[in-house]
Amino acid sequence: MAEHTFQAFQLKPFINKAIEELGFHEPTEIQQKMIPAILKGESAIGQSQTGTGKTHAFLLPILHSINPDVQQVQAVITAPTRELANQIYQEILKITKHEEQETISARCFIGGTDKQKSIDKLRQQPHIIVGTPGRINDLIREQALFVHTATMLVVDEADLMLDMGFLHDVDQIAGKMPKELRIFVFSATIPEKLKPFLKKYMENPLFEQVQPQQMTAENIDHILVPLRGREKTAFLKEMLVTYNPYLAIVFVNTKQMADQVADDLIEKGLKVARIHGDLTPRERKRVMKQIRDLEYQYIVATDLAARGIDIEGISHIINYELPRDLDFYIHRTGRTARAGNKGLAVTIYQQVDEDALVRLEKIGIEFTNLDLQNGEWVEANDRNRRKKRRKTDHELEMRARTYVKKPTRVKPGYKKKMREQIEQIKKRERRLNQRTNQQK
Repeated sequence: MAEHTFQAFQLKPFINKAIEELGFHEPTEIQQKMIPAILKGESAIGQSQTGTGKTHAFLLPILHSINPDVQQVQAVITAPTRELANQIYQEILKITKHEEQETISARCFIGGTDKQKSIDKLRQQPHIIVGTPGRINDLIREQALFVHTATMLVVDEADLMLDMGFLHDVDQIAGKMPKELRIFVFSATIPEKLKPFLKKYMENPLFEQVQPQQMTAENIDHILVPLRGREKTAFLKEMLVTYNPYLAIVFVNTKQMADQVADDLIEKGLKVARIHGDLTPRERKRVMKQIRDLEYQYIVATDLAARGIDIEGISHIINYELPRDLDFYIHRTGRTARAGNKGLAVTIYQQVDEDALVRLEKIGIEFTNLDLQNGEWVEANDRNRRKKRRKTDHELEMRARTYVKKPTRVKPGYKKKMREQIEQIKKRERRLNQRTNQQK
């Protein structure tokens, strides 16, 4: 597309008004690739990391395609979490409020709400359904929701759908929809276990992958902090108080650990919110409202519960534990440094984390080594320094061997000659470095 503006898509006037009010200046890369394909009527898979504008990549063309004169379900949008489904629904309302006459109707149906109320709302079928797969599937089974008229299906955060076991429900929903169904799948990753579903419903779909120029945003500083035998939650509390963040999320791997860390921090005097899968819908809603009202400075969360929740103003991400699936490191850190702001991603590490840290470095994460001593952040030794020293010593020995030929049978004095030769090489290099520095 020659012209990178939203006007180039020739969307309906009310959508362009909404784009202007939302402050979108030009489409993101995933939007540039997916919006024209969806407008043309193609099925498509969009793979890109979190925070790349995926939601509007499908919402804008779907809203453009809705025929408001036909009062039946035309699009179904599935999301893995209640919060994400509600966020998508709110974005629809932000756009449709710009219609001159309120003609496009949308409804959001999620688990944990009164099913009978949901059924009552379906006496007139809306144009767009947004919701969690389980609840949408329930309403179809109750013969309250009729999706056989819908020609568009969105599977958002498909890899998370798979992780949370919701793909079976999505499969059942798709099975009730027409054969000429167009499916739009959005996912940060495309795991092997997701591919059978894609092949079943999508024949030669357009596949667009947006590779971020960096694995994480360039305005995130990635910090490594050694635990060094300190009591972990006491050290975490000291870190949080020293940072005094606008809003920090502490990530852990399990619900049990989330409760343990949150309880320990509360005992130590901090006011802490927690987000994990065991919260009731009412508790989740209350906690999210309190976070948005800035009642909390610290949140302890698990990956699956936190993905799909959009919280503004996160300044610090703390990895209390590194994720087992390292893709989640990218998802975690992508929650800070939004909208051009700076962010910190801090990992408390121990020796057992070495393999994971090496793998993160291989995909381009550059860590800074710091430590917290007496309430102040100081530079820490690079955890790789021993390896680097061993490598340097090995290189010196190889060079020394060019001067001291190793006999077939090692004679007395060979090792001494090698040591002397290595020392001479070191002295020559020191003199050379001194001369170079004097000339600068």
